[in-house]
Amino acid sequence: MSNIDKQALREEFRFMQVHYSDPADRARQVIYIAAEALLDDLEIKEEQRANWFQMAQKLGEDLDAAEKRNAEQREYYEGVIADGSKRIAELEARAVNLPKRSVDEVMHLSGFSRDYAEGWCAGNDNAIHEIRAAGIKVKGA
Repeated sequence: MSNIDKQALREEFRFMQVHYSDPADRARQVIYIAAEALLDDLEIKEEQRANWFQMAQKLGEDLDAAEKRNAEQREYYEGVIADGSKRIAELEARAVNLPKRSVDEVMHLSGFSRDYAEGWCAGNDNAIHEIRAAGIKVKGA
C-alpha cells in the first residue's frame, strides 16, 4: 500500500472519529481505531522488511567479496604448493656425491696412518649407509 493511500485512510479515520463521536456509534469508532493501529503495524513491518532487505544485500555483498578473496587466495596458494612440489621434486632428484675411497688412497691423500685411513673409510661407509637410509641418493658409491 502506498504512503498516499495510507495517509488518505488515516485522514478518513480521523474525520470519522471527529464527526461520528456519538456514543451510540461506538462500534464504528472501535473499527476505525483498530484500522489505524493496523496501518501503524503495517508501516512498522514494511520498515522492518526494508531493513532486512538492506541487510541481506549487504551480507550478499560481503559474501561475494569473501568468495572473491577466497578464490584469489586459493589461486595464490595453489601456485605456492605447485612451486613447493616442484622444489621438492628437484631436491629429491639430486644425489649426494660421496666417493668411496680405498684405505691406501686415504693414506696417500692425507698422509696419516693406516688406522686413521681405516677409520675414515668406515665413517664414510656409515655416512653413505645412513644417507641412503634417509632416502637420499648417493652418487659414485
